[in-house]
Amino acid sequence: MNETETLALLDDIGAAFARHDIDAMVGYFAADGEFVNAVGPDPHGTRYKGHAEIRGYFEGLFELVEDVQWEKTDVRVLGEKAYAEWHRRATLKTGEKQDWLGVDIYTFGAGKIAKKDTYIKVAG
Repeated sequence: MNETETLALLDDIGAAFARHDIDAMVGYFAADGEFVNAVGPDPHGTRYKGHAEIRGYFEGLFELVEDVQWEKTDVRVLGEKAYAEWHRRATLKTGEKQDWLGVDIYTFGAGKIAKKDTYIKVAG
């Protein structure tokens, strides 16, 4: 993919996240794709590999939140990688508010996400 195609794909991925469309979100990942969440017991966070594990993570997330939105603040593409900075705001069903800054490092292959590695800053 060239830079223009990658940027358009990132816009499509962002739109799927904004509408909480889990089917579309998972569909952007390669069948053996990997999502590496920033939070977890290991220094790298928690890894979810393959469509079933990635789907399970996002289903669990959307069960906990009343609303969650990611606003892209900057995106850079370098070959097969893309770096997307974002501002995440969420309200949990408990009423707790979350306000995070973060970056996703995407690695693409054959037009699909091979790996999405997330890093966050959490105030508090």
